Parts: sequence; structure tokens; C-alpha cells
Amino acid sequence: MAVAIPAPLPQETIRRKRDAETLTDAELAAFVAGLVDGGVSDAQAAAFAMAVCCRGMSRAECVALTRAMRDSGECLQWHPAEMSGPVVDKHSTGGVGDTVSLMLAPMLAACGAHVPMISGRGLGHTGGTLDKLEAIPGYRVQPGVDVFRRIVREVGVAIVGAGERLAPADRRLYAVRDVTATVESLHLITASILSKKLAAGLQSLVLDVKVGCGAFMPTRDAARELACSLVEVGQGAGLPTRALLTDMEQPLAPCAGNTLEVQLTLDYLSGRQRPQRLHEVVLALGATLLLQAGLAADAADACARLEQTLASGAAAERFARMVAALGGPASLFEQSAQHLAAAPVTRAVLRPGTARVTGIDTRALGWVVVGLGGGRRHASDRVDPAVGLSALAPLGVVIEADQPIAWVHARDAGAADAAAAAVQAAYRWGDAAQPVAVGPVVLDVVAASNRAEAHDDR
Repeated sequence: MAVAIPAPLPQETIRRKRDAETLTDAELAAFVAGLVDGGVSDAQAAAFAMAVCCRGMSRAECVALTRAMRDSGECLQWHPAEMSGPVVDKHSTGGVGDTVSLMLAPMLAACGAHVPMISGRGLGHTGGTLDKLEAIPGYRVQPGVDVFRRIVREVGVAIVGAGERLAPADRRLYAVRDVTATVESLHLITASILSKKLAAGLQSLVLDVKVGCGAFMPTRDAARELACSLVEVGQGAGLPTRALLTDMEQPLAPCAGNTLEVQLTLDYLSGRQRPQRLHEVVLALGATLLLQAGLAADAADACARLEQTLASGAAAERFARMVAALGGPASLFEQSAQHLAAAPVTRAVLRPGTARVTGIDTRALGWVVVGLGGGRRHASDRVDPAVGLSALAPLGVVIEADQPIAWVHARDAGAADAAAAAVQAAYRWGDAAQPVAVGPVVLDVVAASNRAEAHDDR
């Protein structure tokens, strides 16, 4: 009769990682199981997170942790007989004015892909996709797995939260990381992101890793290290993965705030406005996924297919169907002013003299939105969907005297005044006659076979 081998003790796993030893797949699986069933205490989870943060992990350890977190809950399976195309997704590490997910997901669906996008809420100074979608009245970000599956199958796209059944170990570990100064751990970030994506049953994934003062990774080297970790662990776990490094030295969109970014999405999909840098990132990420998924012959063909979804209205139609299927208004495009909340106070932020924008503290602008109530300082904070910033002046432009550099959307006059002063302080100015070089928005492509293909030498 076989003798059962006892599961590794959590404290022994913590000790071994503390001492920079390599953990086995069995040790990591047992620890993750304890996160879900309560066998691991909060103190032990915190100690493990700190040990990983300080000692790091090998690539094999990170793959094993990611797979164990994926398997801690339900894993979606998409049967070929019920799907008309490949199952793909995109993830961003977060920035200011980053509305790409809302635009790209329906475009991919209109190209023949299925997009089960598991998204998150705002973190720190960065906006969250779920918070933006909740600015749409009636939209359900937690629809239940069966409804989620049906919408992905029938509409081609559904953007929702992870819920309690997908990667529950990640939810437990992240809550501990958030209060123990271990959020920045490269390997815990990698496992957190990829465990949810793997649980969604993807066949291809592209990652948008932001770089700059408005990103969590302020330097190119740090961002490339994270991108390489994500790509190699994704590949190691059996998911074809690529990553793009994109610039976050200025807001990606000319607005920041949940309702304002939803309105921009409607304008983008319907053709009323398409900010250039935002459009470049949408096309670059989308083309990468179409090529990975075999839905385009080359990059030019991929971009042409994505552009056609916009020109034909097919992407807008997919977005409208998704919103309606998840409880939002069917007339959102036609009657957005009636459905989306507007802030009661708007205030122009004026430039006293003519000058050129030479720098932007993008992180500070994100915190302005949080200060207005458009984000969270604590997990329990309520988000005001109507507040934010619009018409943000980009790098390199000349602003004439008494011309707005932004508009503040606030709940009251006091909040508007404070936000306007903070926006003024976030901009740096120079001689209007002296041009400013503005670099490209797509910086690098990271793939498993060649860790980075540089687009420029900055």
C-alpha cells in the first residue's frame, strides 16, 4: 500500500526561498493551494511575497507558480466546434489615458478573433478598464462564467472582471502584496498577470508594457526586463506571447477619467476623432495579435484589416453588441450624452503666456484624476465616473497666451481649482520658437526568440 507523502509545510517553503534556494513545482503547488483553502495564513503569504521580492525566482519557478495560480480555480476551455476563430487577448501594465483595450478588443473581434478579455480596476495613478466600463449605466463587469462564454462565442468579445472562480490564488496573494510593499516584484507581477490570462484559455497574447514617468516601469531597462519575463514565462506555460514597449512620457489619449475615456472610445470607433499616438499603439498591438493568430499575411495586411473594421463600422457594431449583451444601453453610440454622466463643473486650465510644452509629469496628471475622485487611494474608495481631464495638451505643441492646456471636469468648484493648479504644475515650458523632439510611441518588440528588437536607440 502506497504511503501518502505529506504536502510541504508553508513555513519550510518560505524558509527555502528566504535562503535563495530553488523551489520545486510540488512546493509551489502546495503553497498556492494553501492560499485558496486557508492552509496558508496572511502572515505566511506576506512572508512568501517578501521572500520572492527579495530573492527572485528562476524562470522555471515562475512558470510553475504561474501554472499553479492558473489551476487554483476554473480554467476556461474553448471548443473549436463552437468558435469561428482563434482566442486572443491583450494586456497593458497601465498608464494615463490608456483606452486601448476598449478600442482594440472589438476591432479584433471584427477581424475574426474571439476576445475573452479579463481586465482589472485602476491601480494607483493609472486608470482601470473595469472602472471605465462601469461608467456605462447597466454594464455588468461580473456577468457569470456561462454568460461570459456565450457573449465571447456569439459577439466575439466580452470585457469583464476575473470573478471569484478564475485564479482565486492571485486575488489572495495580491491583497497581501498591496499592503506589504511587494507589488513591484517582477516575478509576482508576471505570475499575477499570466495566471488570469492562462485561465481564460487563450491561444495568443500580446502585452503592452508601458515605459516612462506615467508608467510603473519608468526606465527602458526595467520595462524590458518585465516584458522579457512575461514573454518567456508565457511561452514556458504554453501560451504564445509577445510584448511591445510603448511610451508613457505623456498621456496616451488627450483625456483621463472614466466617462471621458468611454466617450473617446465611442468617438474613435465611429470615426469622430482618432488621436495619432493612440491609434499607432492600437494598430501595433492589433497587428501583432493578428499575425500570431494567423489572421493576416503580414504586418501591412494586418493593419489594413484593422483599419477596415473602423471604416466599415464593424468594430463599432461589435462594441455596441457587447455593451448591450452585458446590460448596457443599446443606444450608447447614438445617445451617449443621455447615458454617460457629466461633471457639474468644468474649468479651463489657461496658459498665461505663449510657450511650448517641453515636458509633462504624466504620473502627476494621473494623481490629479484620483484627487478629483476618478480613481482610488484605497480599495474601498468609490469612483466618480464623471470627473477627469480632457483636451490635454501634448508634448511639443505651442500654447498661445490664455489658451487652455486642459479642461478639468470636477464635482465642485473647490476641486476644480485644486486640480487646475495641479495640472499647471505638471507641465514644463520652453521657448515657443525652439522645437522639441517627440520620440516614437512604440519603442521595442519583445519576443521569446529575440529578447528585444529595438525600434530606436534612445
